[in-house]
Amino acid sequence: MLHKEKQIRIGLTGGIGSGKTFVGVLFSKLGIPVFNADFEAKRCMVENKILKKEIQYIFGNKVYRDGLLQNDILAEIVFNDKQKLEALNKLVHPVVKQNFENWCSVKNSQIVIKEAAILFESDSHIGLDKVICVSASENVRIGRVIKRDNISRRQIIARMERQMPQNQKEKLSDFVILNHDKELLLPQIIRIITQIG
Repeated sequence: MLHKEKQIRIGLTGGIGSGKTFVGVLFSKLGIPVFNADFEAKRCMVENKILKKEIQYIFGNKVYRDGLLQNDILAEIVFNDKQKLEALNKLVHPVVKQNFENWCSVKNSQIVIKEAAILFESDSHIGLDKVICVSASENVRIGRVIKRDNISRRQIIARMERQMPQNQKEKLSDFVILNHDKELLLPQIIRIITQIG
C-alpha cells in the first residue's frame, strides 16, 4: 500500500502519426504499464451502454450499426465540426478518466503511463506528474497515416488542424522523443525512465 503513494503517472502524447502508440509498446516491453486512452475511449463507446445512448442522442442512430460503432461516420462528423468534436469529448473523457483511475489503483508499478492523442486538449494531463511528447515532422506523420489508415492527405490535415500544433505540445511537455527514423527510440526512452525513476 505504501508504494501506491509513490506511483508516478506519466502522460504520453504526440500528434497524429507521430508514433506514440509504438513508443507506448516499447515502454510496456520495458515493464512499464501503459493505459491507451484512445483505445479505451473506443472500447467505452462500444461497451458502455449509458455512453452509447448519449452518443446516439447527439449524433444520431447512424453512428451505430448492429451495436457496433461506425468509426468512419463518427469521424466524418466530428473532424469537420469543432463543436461536435467538443461535445463528443465531453461525453467520453470523464468515463475514460475514471477508468484510468481504476486501472492505476490495481497496477503494482512505480511508474504508469497514460497514452492519449489529445492529452492537453482534453485537460487529461492534469494530475499527471510528467508528460512525454513523441515528435516527428509533418511530412513523416502524414506519410505514416496515409499508409496506416488508407485515408487522403486532406482528411489527415483536417484531423491535424483539430489537434494542438506539434510544437505547442512539445513546449508543454517535460520530455520530447524524436521519432523520425534518424535517432534510436530505445536510448531516448531509457534516458527518460532514468530521469523520472
